[in-house]
Amino acid sequence: MGFFLNGNALLALAAAGLWGVGDFSGGMGAKSAGGNTASALRVVLLSHLTSFSVLLLILFARGDTFPHGAPMLWGIAAGVAGGLSLTGFYIALARGAMGASAAISGLLAAAIPALVSMLTDGSPGLRRALGFLIAGAAIWLIAAGPAEHEDPSTTWLAIASGAGFGFYFVALKYAGPAGPVWPMALARMGSISTCSIILLALRGGGGAVTITRRTILWVLSTALFDTSGNLLFVAAARLGRLDVAAVLASLYPASTILLAAWVLRERPTRRQAFGMAVAIAAVVLITL
Repeated sequence: MGFFLNGNALLALAAAGLWGVGDFSGGMGAKSAGGNTASALRVVLLSHLTSFSVLLLILFARGDTFPHGAPMLWGIAAGVAGGLSLTGFYIALARGAMGASAAISGLLAAAIPALVSMLTDGSPGLRRALGFLIAGAAIWLIAAGPAEHEDPSTTWLAIASGAGFGFYFVALKYAGPAGPVWPMALARMGSISTCSIILLALRGGGGAVTITRRTILWVLSTALFDTSGNLLFVAAARLGRLDVAAVLASLYPASTILLAAWVLRERPTRRQAFGMAVAIAAVVLITL
């Protein structure tokens, strides 16, 4: 069990767990608000505004100075990419079940930072590389829905979203010198601006939205778990290799599915259950 002593991997896995809970909360919040693109974007915007407010309080209490230069730019760029990616992802979801497209998005989110890390940090070694490939298979098994016909534009949206999420991981890594909290605060600034502009551009075209007390509770839950997961990912990326942090954090669909099984009584499919077992094998290989 010694592989669990790897701090980089521990933080990344914890981030995956929290991100999965945050995604579940965000999905439930969007559903309670109307289940369309506009409602999803408003849930994202409200949760990011909430977390940004908390992050500012933390920064004020710590007395951290505003960062400048490359870390500041990388942090804001991460937020813009994250906001655009979430927008594309939710638009695709609003068109119906994404099926294999969801898995494509998850795979790109893991593969792009892994490739960047290999180019900048060198080879991760044969064992870890094998673990990355097995993790990719696990992501596909867990996230891909049943075979179905999908509009090619939906698939392209998922590809663009996955690429954006991959860039988000990389940008957060390079924003790391700004400190443990500022990278997330800067990213929230970028995502809040981006989502606000998109909502203004929709001008009511994204569907009716109903914000209830239940929606607000889901928004608060999303803000708590998503922000906590992001902070842990920043810490993991600062502590060790980006590829290890990104690939392990990209296993977050597993916790979403387990939470849905517990709360909504949605039983995982055999393929998803097998994917979770495969994910355990990948974690062992990556963290040994």
